[in-house]
Amino acid sequence: MSEQSDIGLIGLGVMGQNLARNIARNGFGVAVYNRTTSKMTAFVDEFGSEGAITGHETVGELVAALKRPRRIISMVSAGAGTDAVLDEVSEHLEDGDIFLDGGNAHFADTQRRGERAAERGVRYLGVGISGGEEGALHGPSIMPGGPREAYDQVSEILETVAAEVDGVPCCAWLGPDGAGHYVKMVHNGIEYADMQLIAESYDLLRHVGGLEPERIADVFAEYNRGELESFLVEITAEVLRAKDDATGEPLVDVIVDEASQKGTGRWTAQDALELGAASTTITAAVFARVVSSFKQQREAAAQRLAGPQPSSDGDPDQLVEDVQEALYAAKVVAYAQGFSQLAEASEEHGWELDPGTVATIWRDGCIIRARFLDRIKEAFDSEPDLSSLLLADRFREATADAQERWRRVISTAVSAGVAIPAYSAALAYYDGYRRARLPANLVQAQRDYFGAHTYRRLDRQGSFHTRWAQDRQEVPAD
Repeated sequence: MSEQSDIGLIGLGVMGQNLARNIARNGFGVAVYNRTTSKMTAFVDEFGSEGAITGHETVGELVAALKRPRRIISMVSAGAGTDAVLDEVSEHLEDGDIFLDGGNAHFADTQRRGERAAERGVRYLGVGISGGEEGALHGPSIMPGGPREAYDQVSEILETVAAEVDGVPCCAWLGPDGAGHYVKMVHNGIEYADMQLIAESYDLLRHVGGLEPERIADVFAEYNRGELESFLVEITAEVLRAKDDATGEPLVDVIVDEASQKGTGRWTAQDALELGAASTTITAAVFARVVSSFKQQREAAAQRLAGPQPSSDGDPDQLVEDVQEALYAAKVVAYAQGFSQLAEASEEHGWELDPGTVATIWRDGCIIRARFLDRIKEAFDSEPDLSSLLLADRFREATADAQERWRRVISTAVSAGVAIPAYSAALAYYDGYRRARLPANLVQAQRDYFGAHTYRRLDRQGSFHTRWAQDRQEVPAD
């Protein structure tokens, strides 16, 4: 009998293939299976020399080729496919074996699958994996959740293949049941916000600043040398420099202005509403993609709806400087909202998420990796119970310093008729969060008027109701 493999992998799409290669390159034996046998065979033929990779034509053969406890990671698309794989694999597994779901699953599905797997004696880990194709091959950010003892039996493999910063792997156990997939979901929500803020910055620089894509590429390359250093800013400069082979025009100019989405950003916004977490910048980014999908409607509306037309009669150099400061401040708000949502979810589900750990594993390998995640980690290390990143000294000072430019960017966009929903949502949240008193007192009075929902007073305890349409008599509601 040949030597058994350390881990099995099911699903040889690009992410699955690259993760299998990463595992093998790091000295672990990996057994692979794909529903289409020819795809598995082709993969083994092409990459089998990179390490101990073995191919198997059935799930039963795959399971039989694994060391005990068997460890199998599924890299199939989230949804019904994951349920089907879990059902099929579970028929061959025994008590104590471990199933790792590496897809972009909704955390509630992970909770459900974990309970079902436990009934069969199988330990289920929901494993968020970020970094795209290159990350999977060279070192992703890995966000596992599920039974701690199960993680301990796969941690050597996961932490070895993950990206690392200063010798610290971008992988750590985050909490029970759906914690890992929830963190991955919020990661993707922040990604939506970050991308939308960058796109709005490009829009302003292009259509208000009058800069051409190649010049804007230089601007983002310069931004990337400072506090805005990040993967997304870096690739934005590369994207804007690219030329279309067919026309010679900037490639970005021939791409249809409709942004797709796969659901994780939408899930983040939906769960924020369920939790009562004010992730407004993320939600604005999700809706911006929805509006972009109304392409035909927008083209018709452009001929009929009034409004100012963007013009480039201002000072482009000032706009470049203003956007740099505003982008950083709005980005801080987006991350602050994301981490606040994680805290709300952790309390709701009993996960005990550690925000410093989350910041640590996001520092490299993932799409939102950025220099200032080090600053976030430092903030939570020095103040673990920090209620909002906006209150950390470094970020409080940064948003204060950005005030004038941040507000000027918003007013410039409004005057020019350029929609900046994510920027606007970020500033509105910031201004609402920093006010000790908001007009919600009027909203509550209105609710009491039409629905007798009661209200509380500033000057005494208890709930009260006013008979507004009668004698306006206030009565205790308790």
